[in-house]
Amino acid sequence: MRHFFPIMKTEILYSIFKESTGIATDSRKVEKGQMFFALWGEKFNGNEYAAEALANGASVAVIDDAAYETVNTVLVDDCLLELHSLATLHRKEMNVPVLAITGSNGKTTTKELLAAILSKKIKVHYTKGNLNNHIGVPLTILSAPAGTEMMIVEMGANHIGEIRTLCVIARPDFGIITNVGMAHIEGFGSFEGVLRAKTELYEYLRKVNGVAIYNDKNPLLTERIFRILNRAVPYSDPSGTELIIEAALSAITLNVIVKYLHQTYTINTNLFGRYNLENVKAAIAAGLFFGVEMTDIKDAIEGYHPSNNRSEIKITASNTLICDSYNANPASMVSALESFSVLLAEDKVVILGDMLELGEKSSQEHAAIIEKAKLIEGAKIFLVGPNFAGVAHDSGCRLFPDAETLVDFLRNEPLTGAFVLIKGSRGMGLEKIYPLL
Repeated sequence: MRHFFPIMKTEILYSIFKESTGIATDSRKVEKGQMFFALWGEKFNGNEYAAEALANGASVAVIDDAAYETVNTVLVDDCLLELHSLATLHRKEMNVPVLAITGSNGKTTTKELLAAILSKKIKVHYTKGNLNNHIGVPLTILSAPAGTEMMIVEMGANHIGEIRTLCVIARPDFGIITNVGMAHIEGFGSFEGVLRAKTELYEYLRKVNGVAIYNDKNPLLTERIFRILNRAVPYSDPSGTELIIEAALSAITLNVIVKYLHQTYTINTNLFGRYNLENVKAAIAAGLFFGVEMTDIKDAIEGYHPSNNRSEIKITASNTLICDSYNANPASMVSALESFSVLLAEDKVVILGDMLELGEKSSQEHAAIIEKAKLIEGAKIFLVGPNFAGVAHDSGCRLFPDAETLVDFLRNEPLTGAFVLIKGSRGMGLEKIYPLL
């Protein structure tokens, strides 16, 4: 089927979508009745897998190369752009509030906490895992079930303009920028580039008269808020009553003291590190703004257990692990090391993997992290990857070119009875060492 009118084409695809069981982009994982979109990647052409997707049960395959036309294929100009158009139309048809969350650090944890909180009151659909890019955001929107009352959409970016594009698709009414740091600096060019990219969310909210919920203790974001937006809600006053949230003394996990409406609440999270305090603040403030009771907020946060190696605490038969190896940049590295340094433990081990996508600042930032790690008294420090190795010199740290080499080392010299911090960029594959700890 060929269609030459873009509006007509998307509307026809949408009618097919409404009769389908969802969207698939991997021909190996197609479920019966799904629409398959033949997306392109750096090393593959999705059109080549259209026939396989149909054979595996897809109702139709959306392709953008006429050479692969067959029964039950729909030819479009560009599969990715058509996926965006379909998601934009679905967002419009659903007509529910959307909250977008972005930031250099903490956006996934904030999203997970807030989803748990809002679920106490309404039916929430939110980004699963890290589906936060130009493919993940439309898939998140298109997977929203009937009856959804609100969507929380996480937005990631490594280039200027990406958040703007994702906003056009998701059309958020509300937004949170958790923070701005030195993440993906290679793609943004500079810290100012990162700031400009993240605040594209504020720019969009201004156009639609939306509301930003913001950290009024962050001078950088506060300055941008007052410059860009008319409608903004500070963490410290989300509902017309002062909200005070502070970290409490605790062992490994983060505990917080909340003062609100002349009452004091202690919330015992399952998160490691004081750096998660900002994420907890964002989730509590947003929860109160949307009308969730504080007792429900407390229950939701205490019931949330992190996973996927994000501030995750694992107690094994041999060691206590702090698994934070899903992502890493200078700010999150420093925060993790500072939190780890104050733990009361005799045998500490720090395992750090390279921070990727730092561009020309890579050597400088990796050297600074080594010096920070060395301040942890008595800790053994293992550094994994060529970026750390290039600046380690006479640091006294053990160096490993990759995770596989560290695996071999740990097989021969296992760690026992230790508190172990594992932190690095996802591309370093540090999760491979967990079974040996």
